[in-house]
Amino acid sequence: MSKKTERDKWAIAHIYASYNDSIIHITDITGAETIARYSGGMMVKADRNESSPHAAMQAAFQAAREAKDKGIYGIHIRVRAPGGHGPKTPGPGAQAAIRALSRAGLRIGIIDEVTPIPHDGTRKPGGRRGRRV
Repeated sequence: MSKKTERDKWAIAHIYASYNDSIIHITDITGAETIARYSGGMMVKADRNESSPHAAMQAAFQAAREAKDKGIYGIHIRVRAPGGHGPKTPGPGAQAAIRALSRAGLRIGIIDEVTPIPHDGTRKPGGRRGRRV
């Protein structure tokens, strides 16, 4: 039987990428304990740049560095967009964050798409005639 070594430690990277911000949250494999949490807004000064690929990449690099310091060897990725009645496509920071995590030297396992989809819950905003611009 093989003994579990330090380099077999896996974690989950939850990437939330909307059009306003990108959040990279690395937890242990159960999802209960936070290992590292960074957002695009923590990396840049201007509000308009919070969701940019550059900010997401910086946040992912910081999170990966912290995870590696705590002995994480590989990660499974869960990408999430805002969902609900909003846009169901991840923002511009999602791919940049995934690329940064792999470049930082972490092994990547499964990449999941976990955007919440409504099963006909509440009424869509905008009224009967839609949003008039």
